[in-house]
Amino acid sequence: MGGGWFETVVEAQRRARKQLPYSVYGALIAGSESGTTLADNQAAFGELGFAPHVAGLSAKRELATTVLDQPISFPVVISPTGVQAVHPDGEVAVARAAANRGTAMGLSGFASKPVEDVVAANPQTFFQTYWVGSRDEILRRMQRAKDAGAVGLIATTDWSFSHGRDWGSPAIPERMNLSTMLSYAPQALRHPRWLAPFLRQRRIPDLTVPNVGGRGEQAPTFFGAYGQWMQTPPPSWDDIAWMREQWDGPFMLKGICRLDDAKRAVDAGVSAISVSNHGGNNLDGTPASIRVLPGIAEAVGHQVEVLLDGGVRRGSDVVKALALGAKAVMIGRAYLWGLAANGQAGVENVLDILRGGVDSAVLGLGKSSVHELDRSDVLVPPGFERALGGGTAGAAE
Repeated sequence: MGGGWFETVVEAQRRARKQLPYSVYGALIAGSESGTTLADNQAAFGELGFAPHVAGLSAKRELATTVLDQPISFPVVISPTGVQAVHPDGEVAVARAAANRGTAMGLSGFASKPVEDVVAANPQTFFQTYWVGSRDEILRRMQRAKDAGAVGLIATTDWSFSHGRDWGSPAIPERMNLSTMLSYAPQALRHPRWLAPFLRQRRIPDLTVPNVGGRGEQAPTFFGAYGQWMQTPPPSWDDIAWMREQWDGPFMLKGICRLDDAKRAVDAGVSAISVSNHGGNNLDGTPASIRVLPGIAEAVGHQVEVLLDGGVRRGSDVVKALALGAKAVMIGRAYLWGLAANGQAGVENVLDILRGGVDSAVLGLGKSSVHELDRSDVLVPPGFERALGGGTAGAAE
C-alpha cells in the first residue's frame, strides 16, 4: 500500500519498490559491478553491537549538534543525490522536510531543481559540485550557489565512472519527449501511484540539471552534464585547494576512505570530510564506510569535522557511527525511498524514524547527549576495521 505512515526505512524501501517503475527504482539502488561494497555498507553495521545499561538512564537526551557551522536538531544531514524523478517536487520537497525536522539539506549539482528554489525551502542548504568543466565554469557554478544563499559547499570526488552492474543497469532516457513517453508509457501506467502526482501537477519527470549552467540558461540534460564530467580531467590536490580558496565559507570534501587522503584534505584547508564510497557506486571492493571511519576520525577528527555517508538505515546506525568518531551522518537512499513512498511527508517520516532510533539508542547506552558517545558504547569484533593508506603516501594497507 502506498502513502501513509511507515515504521522503518526498510518499509519505505518496500513501498518505493512497489510504487516506482523499474527504471526509476533501479537508479535508486545503483551500486557497481557485483555490489560487494553496496552490500558491505549495510552489513558492516550489523557486525557492531552495543553495551547497554539498564538503570540510572537519563530522562532527557540532547541530540542537537552542528555541521559546517549549521545547528541541526539531531546528527543526520541530507546527502546530495542526483536527479530525483521519484516525485515531481523532488529536492524542494526534501528541503522542506529537512527544514521541518531541523536539519540541513545537501543539494546535488546534478539536482532537478534550481538551487534558488531549494535554498528558499531550506536556508540550511549545502551546495554540492563535482569537478566538471573549466575552472571558470566551476567558479561560476559556485558563485551562483553563494548568491542563492547556500551556506556551505560539498566537493564530491569519490566516483571513477564505474557503472557496470551484474544485475543490469536501468534504461534511463536522456530527455523526456513524445517518443520517450510513448516508449515508457507501459512502465508508468503499471505504477499509477508514481504517475498520479506528475499528472496532477501537469508535469513530466524532468531529466535536466539546472544547476550545472548559469541562472536563466537552458539546463543541460543529466547525460549531457555527465558526459562533460567524464571528459573533464580529474582534480589534483592543488585543484581541491584552489576550490577551497574560492569558497570563503564552510567546505566539505566528500569521498574520503584513506588516511593519507584525509590528511591531504586537512592540508588543503577543508572544514569537514565525509567518509564515503559513494554509496557503493565507486570502485567495487572498497570497504564499507563504517569500517574505515575509526582510523580516519582518530587521525584528523581533532582538526576537521568527520561525517559518515553510506549504509545508514536506522537510528542505531547513526549512534554506532558517532561512537566510532563521526560528528554526524549523511543519508541518501533512505530519504529517496521516503520521498517515493509518500512525498515530503515520507521524507519527514524517515527523519522521524532515524531521530527516534538515535534517541532510543542513546537512552539505552545511559548517555544524556550524543556528544558523550564513545567507542566503549559499541562492540567492535576483531578484524572489523580497515586502515587504508596508513603508510607512505600512495600505499594501501
